[in-house]
Amino acid sequence: MSKIPTIPATERLTFRLMDRSDAPLLFELDQDPEVMRFLNDGKPSTWEEIENFFVPRMEGFTKAELGHGLWAVMDRQSDAYLGWILARQYGIGTTYHEPDNLELGWRLKRFCWGKGIATEAAREVMLAVLQLDASIRVVSAIADAENVASTTVMKKLGMRYVDDRVHVTPLRTFDVAYYEMPAPRELLRDR
Repeated sequence: MSKIPTIPATERLTFRLMDRSDAPLLFELDQDPEVMRFLNDGKPSTWEEIENFFVPRMEGFTKAELGHGLWAVMDRQSDAYLGWILARQYGIGTTYHEPDNLELGWRLKRFCWGKGIATEAAREVMLAVLQLDASIRVVSAIADAENVASTTVMKKLGMRYVDDRVHVTPLRTFDVAYYEMPAPRELLRDR
């Protein structure tokens, strides 16, 4: 069994790698139509989708020794679950797979929006993964082009718009804006 790395806590947040036992948290997060708005037009995930699609997919891209997976974001004071940060190889399981491209993603409860939590959490996860995986050349993220909040997080992390792409999952195919930046290894010197 791989040793699970730790991500240092921030003033506001703590992190832990998620697994199958976190399915109820994943389900709870996906019940808010606003959280799901840009993912599937606001349709809450069913328990069957979480159990039969989302959890197996998460297990498929989780590589604990490299810090790849879904990282639960928790409030440091209350230990309340706020959402998750995704860290995985871009396009894993597709024809456009790039093993040296770290894809970041995020899904947070609505009360967290507009408070810098997504940027703070994504930055911490990114830096932790960069320390574990020397093969990473670039860091990227995708979002619906109309999802201004997510594209703003991408820009705050230092990413720049590259192009529009078609993103394929077993449940859905959709158009996304693709953002990318060179892996910011210079930030690791400050850690």
